[in-house]
Amino acid sequence: MRANTVAFRRAVSGDLAAIVALLADDPIGRERETAGTRLDACYAEAFAAIERDPSQLLAVAERSLRVVGVLQLSFIPGLTRRGMLRGQIEGVRVAAGERGTGLGRALLEWAVEACRERGCGLVQLTTDKRRPAAHAFYETLGFQATHRGYKLPL
Repeated sequence: MRANTVAFRRAVSGDLAAIVALLADDPIGRERETAGTRLDACYAEAFAAIERDPSQLLAVAERSLRVVGVLQLSFIPGLTRRGMLRGQIEGVRVAAGERGTGLGRALLEWAVEACRERGCGLVQLTTDKRRPAAHAFYETLGFQATHRGYKLPL
């Protein structure tokens, strides 16, 4: 990977259209997201809420001034595991042209280090059951499928 030309940073509002485009750029994302030149106001509202919350970090990978990856980190305090802070990684996407270059690995390693620096004792993530390639990828990074997750749409 051309790691020296990739920067990982906190997302800014000017990145929003590129982020939504990444989220929509796969068969599952197309079912859930609406990308385009005029974004729905819900995305700006969600971005503003993330920005206001010190327990949230929306991060992008940037190459040649172009957003080529994204993920969201949530820092979750809890009583379990002796009050351990945990990092939750969500919404991981890498631009189609960057897949297979090592960018995803570098982005996840950066996120794990950000959790470590924040004092997290555990990093967790969820991934759709329909993404077997993502499952295999996360396992190469040391993540283990130790739990079964459930969701209830409201």
